[in-house]
Amino acid sequence: MTIDTRPHTTVGRTWLELPDDHPFGIQTLPYGAFTTSTGDTRVGVRIGDQVLDLTAASARLDPAHAALFAAGSLDRLLAAGPDAWTRTRATLTDWLTDPTRRHDLEPLLVAVDEAAMVLPFTVADYVDFYASEHHATNLGNLFRPGQPPLPPNWKHLPIGYHGRAGTVVVSGTPVIRPQGQRRTPDGDVVFGPSVRLDIEAELGFVVGTPSALGRPVDLAAFPQHVFGVCLVNDWSARDIQAWEYAPLGPFLGKSFATSAAPWIVPLAALEAARVAPPARAPRPLPYLDDTDADPWGLDIRLEVSLNGHVVSRPPFASMYWTAAQQLAHMTINGASLRTGDFFASGTISGPRATERGSFIELTWGGNEPLQLPDGSTRTFLEDHDEVVITATAPGPSGTTLGLGEVHGRIAPTHRSD
Repeated sequence: MTIDTRPHTTVGRTWLELPDDHPFGIQTLPYGAFTTSTGDTRVGVRIGDQVLDLTAASARLDPAHAALFAAGSLDRLLAAGPDAWTRTRATLTDWLTDPTRRHDLEPLLVAVDEAAMVLPFTVADYVDFYASEHHATNLGNLFRPGQPPLPPNWKHLPIGYHGRAGTVVVSGTPVIRPQGQRRTPDGDVVFGPSVRLDIEAELGFVVGTPSALGRPVDLAAFPQHVFGVCLVNDWSARDIQAWEYAPLGPFLGKSFATSAAPWIVPLAALEAARVAPPARAPRPLPYLDDTDADPWGLDIRLEVSLNGHVVSRPPFASMYWTAAQQLAHMTINGASLRTGDFFASGTISGPRATERGSFIELTWGGNEPLQLPDGSTRTFLEDHDEVVITATAPGPSGTTLGLGEVHGRIAPTHRSD
């Protein structure tokens, strides 16, 4: 059978008979990895409320490419590059819309609730950016009242820092309250559990194709290197971070946990969600100037819930710097990319108070507590609190893409004997 490898701009009907408005219809097809009852790890593709075992399906129906999925992770597919990504997506679309494939594939479907999801790729390096003008302005006003909220470099380059790849964890992993040094309001330096534990609602980007050391990746090459996106919660201990960050930036206040959603939505699925980014002044330097380039703003809408109550709806379309610009800046000095490199957008916040992607903004530094339906209030997170971040984006032909969710529950500090 000949497979059409061109990007799909229309939506076919799957034989699973899903509702037209299902966020995980044929238009989405995100990738993940899950364990089976035998303990094996498999690559899976979500369709509706089920997961297709792609490791088993490729061995049975596409043996020439089965090695890409045999190891139970996305690592080999990521490294295989854009042609393989396009071919795989086209093949999946064909399988799931061709009724004659139902007999072969239906036994390989697993209910989402029965799939134990794991981190689907090996994280090589992790970089976190600071790309929301609204977020950066809010923090500037909180921390430097009476001064310009943005540092002088902010509108000239995407500010970022290298995080800790080893503590990127899959959604659902308990988040143990970190401990460390902090300075009290009276100026005393103390040690203990963080009392200002926070979230950062973000979008993560997964690198597939590596690049050569010494050769920057330009804006136009972004889709040749980035495989897909997922939701991220970059947990933050604001009190530990505030004491340690000068002069080198975040360290222990950020490195204890970064939660990633289990589903990686291919970049190809987001064509209908692409929008122009906000107007920029001053005009960026040439290597960052996307004025005449294809836009890489994304119309993705997030929703943040605390203990089942929606507290914010951050819009990703308002982000000042795009992921394409972040990748170009990250490599402009000649730094190379590796398969599995992972970079996050930074906190996503919109212009309204109800669109802020962190509790430090939502409660204005803890001075304006959130009122919850059960009568309790929150400034920062308490033990056993659960945060869930979800998101959707427009798909082709009026459909909706689902990005799944990233969630985590706060566990008490682990104290050694």
